[in-house]
Amino acid sequence: MSYPPLSLHMPRTMRGESVPPPNPHLRFAGAGEMRRPPVDSDPYAMHDLAYNLVRVLDDDGEAKGEWVPDLTAEQLRHGLRSMLKTRAYDRRMMRMQRQGQTSFYMQCTGEEAIACAFQMVMQKGDMNFPTYRQQGLLIAQGFPLTDMICQVLSNEKDHLKGRQLPVMYSAPEAGFFSISGNLGTQFVQAVGWAMASAMRSDTKIAAGWIGDGSTAESDFHAALVFASVYRPPVVLNIVNNQWAISSPQSVAGGENISFASRAHGFAIPSLRVDGNDYLAVYAAASWAAERARRNLGPTLIEWVTYRVAPHSTSDDPSKYRPKEEELNWPLGDPVERLKQHLIRKDEWSEERNVQLLAGIDAEINDAAREALKYGTLHEGPKASPATMFEDVYKDMPQHLREQRQQMGY
Repeated sequence: MSYPPLSLHMPRTMRGESVPPPNPHLRFAGAGEMRRPPVDSDPYAMHDLAYNLVRVLDDDGEAKGEWVPDLTAEQLRHGLRSMLKTRAYDRRMMRMQRQGQTSFYMQCTGEEAIACAFQMVMQKGDMNFPTYRQQGLLIAQGFPLTDMICQVLSNEKDHLKGRQLPVMYSAPEAGFFSISGNLGTQFVQAVGWAMASAMRSDTKIAAGWIGDGSTAESDFHAALVFASVYRPPVVLNIVNNQWAISSPQSVAGGENISFASRAHGFAIPSLRVDGNDYLAVYAAASWAAERARRNLGPTLIEWVTYRVAPHSTSDDPSKYRPKEEELNWPLGDPVERLKQHLIRKDEWSEERNVQLLAGIDAEINDAAREALKYGTLHEGPKASPATMFEDVYKDMPQHLREQRQQMGY
């Protein structure tokens, strides 16, 4: 018997065919259709939740189903403010980069609900291990904007003293671990930190964050092995925004199967959630965090969303995806969806929204003016290299200190 020549399968988007995300091969339930299992459910009894989509808000802004969280109107308004503030902050930082005041920036436009809602379930002492698109974790808890802007500007008030790429914040006091530029390491770090918490008989939990592309890294699988074996108190978040720079999520293995289902081989419970639905994000995050706090082990969550903006200020998405794709956000705008839900409940209005935006813009402008006092990329830092590294030099061994002096520092 003769056989035809062998060939490799190439995902459709790599062949130049436009496939509007979310992937049409994967199922998307209507709002309220997915069941909410007990927190202590056996992972084998909830496999269906990794293949469909947990949704709460319908197209009219009504909350439906078992996953509707018990949130007050004030908590919902806080969520709306956090998302609006995150988006406004991104816009201002983009302008500053285009004006040459900083070298680099990365937006999270379209993904604000994920970080802002998730932060609401974290407690003091818990630790996030984020990527560069979770600035909402800081903004949602009221972290000083001036401190964040100084880090982006790498000026003399940058707490990291210019040693990290702009947007790679570090605020352990706010439960925000230093961002790693080596993608995928966040999962290993989060699992290890959670193991340490359990070994100390502590009560703190960890949350790891990666994108869909990073699931192809070996760190992802190594982290799941340790999470499966030792069952530490950790929530492992995959933000599936459909694109890893210019590579579609299908290249990382998401063409015909969900990323959430990868947890099944490790006996880890998993959820696949509408990441543009603030209520669904909060409900799923609360469910997973409770599992961790009750010592029931890890949970993996795939947040389905869409990266509306370019990957970074160095990226031009028009080179690899059609313009109409950006204009047609899959699952809708998370900010608009929560706003409409509040209006439907008579807890908000378009007029109040305009007033809130004006106040947010003024707050960000004030923070930017304060940060600019301490230098920009264009002007140069107002501190010498010796000053920026003084905390390193103070503990330097004598022989290295002498070498530094010989070099003129």
